Amino acid sequence: MNIITVNKENVSKTGFFCYMSKRKTEGYQRKLRWLKDRFNEGMKLKMLDLKQGGRGFIEYIPSEYAWRAVNAKGYMFIHCIWVAGKSKGKGYGSLLLNECIKDARKAAMKGVAMVTSEGNWLVGKKFLQKNGFESVEQYPRFELMVKKFNNAPSPSFSGDFEQKLKKYGKGLTIIRSDQCPYIDAGVRATLEAGKELGIRTQVVELKSAEDVRRLSPSPYGVFHIVYDGKLLNYHVMPKKELIENIGRLGSS
Repeated sequence: MNIITVNKENVSKTGFFCYMSKRKTEGYQRKLRWLKDRFNEGMKLKMLDLKQGGRGFIEYIPSEYAWRAVNAKGYMFIHCIWVAGKSKGKGYGSLLLNECIKDARKAAMKGVAMVTSEGNWLVGKKFLQKNGFESVEQYPRFELMVKKFNNAPSPSFSGDFEQKLKKYGKGLTIIRSDQCPYIDAGVRATLEAGKELGIRTQVVELKSAEDVRRLSPSPYGVFHIVYDGKLLNYHVMPKKELIENIGRLGSS
């Protein structure tokens, strides 16, 4: 399977795997602009060749620019790895992961790291364990997985997540970035839910990797729905489901 390297020069033509059929949407365009800025920071994005039937990609970046709430100086950090449809079960996930590992070794980094979750939007830890990664820290719903190249110190979560949650106070808070094109739809659904329920709703925009480490109320970093200082979710929820969740919290 051929692997396509996406960069600042060709991304407008190749796309970036997600939302390929929705290139005119605001979510796609925001992600496209975000990616072009990240390429200047050493972002790597590689896709399986669509012409060969490949359905998958990996996105990674030097950790000082990682959009996750982590301290991982000297590591390469994976944001996303995704293999879909008929491409599953053929070893393509490991093929993409090895691209990242090779680039990290070439850059003389300490290793490769990634935040995992058994929920939506993030790969589960078993895939990484099969490829030589180990868990170095846990936080409810998340684990920090690492493949070290030497005896370097382990990376860690940036921490203080409960305190960060409390700072958002009463009402509904949407914490968002442009790292994922699906986030835009999640923001709209959450704003609609807040309006329907008559709840004060605010949007916090994350504009840099430093914003993510400073403001994120979970290791995931780039999208959260917070209600009255409690984390409802870190991925998109349909409006109906969101209203039901808020109702349960309100009655508890």
